[in-house]
Amino acid sequence: MKIAMIGTGYVGLVSGICFSDFGHEVTCVDKDDRKITKLNNGEVPIFEPGLDALMAKNVASGRLTFTKDLATAIDGADAVFIAVGTPTRRGDGHADITYVMDAAQDIANLATGYLVIVTKSTVPVGTNRQVKQAVSKANPKLDFNIASNPEFLREGAAIDDFMRPNRVIVGVDSERAGRVLSDIYRPLYLRDFPVLITDLESAEMIKYAANAFLATKITFINEIANLCEKVGADIKQVSMGIGMDDRIGNKFLHAGPGYGGSCFPKDTKALARIGQEHAVPMQITETVIKVNEEVKRRMIDKLFHLCDDSFNRKIITILGVTFKPNTDDMRDAPSLTIVPLLVGSGAEVRVCDPQGRREGEGLLPGVNWLEDPYSAVQNADLVVLLTEWNEFRGLDLKRLANRMKTPKMADLRNIYSAKDAKMAGFISYDSIGRELFETTNK
Repeated sequence: MKIAMIGTGYVGLVSGICFSDFGHEVTCVDKDDRKITKLNNGEVPIFEPGLDALMAKNVASGRLTFTKDLATAIDGADAVFIAVGTPTRRGDGHADITYVMDAAQDIANLATGYLVIVTKSTVPVGTNRQVKQAVSKANPKLDFNIASNPEFLREGAAIDDFMRPNRVIVGVDSERAGRVLSDIYRPLYLRDFPVLITDLESAEMIKYAANAFLATKITFINEIANLCEKVGADIKQVSMGIGMDDRIGNKFLHAGPGYGGSCFPKDTKALARIGQEHAVPMQITETVIKVNEEVKRRMIDKLFHLCDDSFNRKIITILGVTFKPNTDDMRDAPSLTIVPLLVGSGAEVRVCDPQGRREGEGLLPGVNWLEDPYSAVQNADLVVLLTEWNEFRGLDLKRLANRMKTPKMADLRNIYSAKDAKMAGFISYDSIGRELFETTNK
């Protein structure tokens, strides 16, 4: 089938490349000259493991192209996917659908034959009906249908999530649209991956409900971790114990410095706003948002204690600033809360992250970037493990401690243990939901 993908951001680019690998003819469209030039030169503008090789393979096959020309892209297309940004609107927390509606208007102005307009962007419930109305108004003679196809891609594992999904959600306004989307996803259906066909509103709600529930699990375990520290329990053992219950499951029960990224912060705020607009307060989701911010502030308290209640003139090394490993995404990362506060309090902050520098240099002014963690901790007063990159999971802790002025560690991802740190020569070690270790002769 012939597919046009509007938007070459994370969702659009991954989806377009993977669709082409299904055997479809895909044209990815973007208004950004620099992005299209890079893509046509074989450069992937985001970091996602394996995406560069998959893109090169499908470009070479002739199934995947990139252009600024939307008219050419949608000419003869069976479906056009809208995969543009829906950032949080300032002031009210709602998702801004301006780019979605602009894309719909462009499609209406240029389309001539039948096609299905598919919204892949995360949008408030009711947006697809708005898109349908706007397109019909702009081009009353156009033969088209609307579909909602929310994405559930994990950054760092997006290709596998697309190729081997636990489900595909498709909301449609007609059987005809359902047949088109079923044909597009036929390679998955033939391999018994579930494809759920729903109405438009249900598909829109599924995306928000899923992300809000996962954010709730993360926030719940972080609250339990705080209590564990007070009562002497070990959050890793507690998480393992409750995760063995099939009704709960062990996913998203890893305590840490709070959730971040492109989805959870934005989507929880949007869901809370949707509830307010319909006089159905999302009280659990609203509490999750509040508690997640408190978790980030609690991390500052840990670092403050380890620095003897003063950040001024302390050398603090941050290992990992992206919101999770295997991505260069900095959106709503805990580092964006923690690092500026340290810099503003007079600390000399050094940063080491395998992929975070490209975005991080503009977002974290006043820090020193280093490529090697052992160089980054030279004469440091504190090392903070903030993102669990594989490069940081197997550090030589003794070598790390020996290079530091005062060997103290804040392990905010629970990669190591107090026993590991003590044997390596650290004089203080703090983590999440476990007992603080510190010597009496600091």
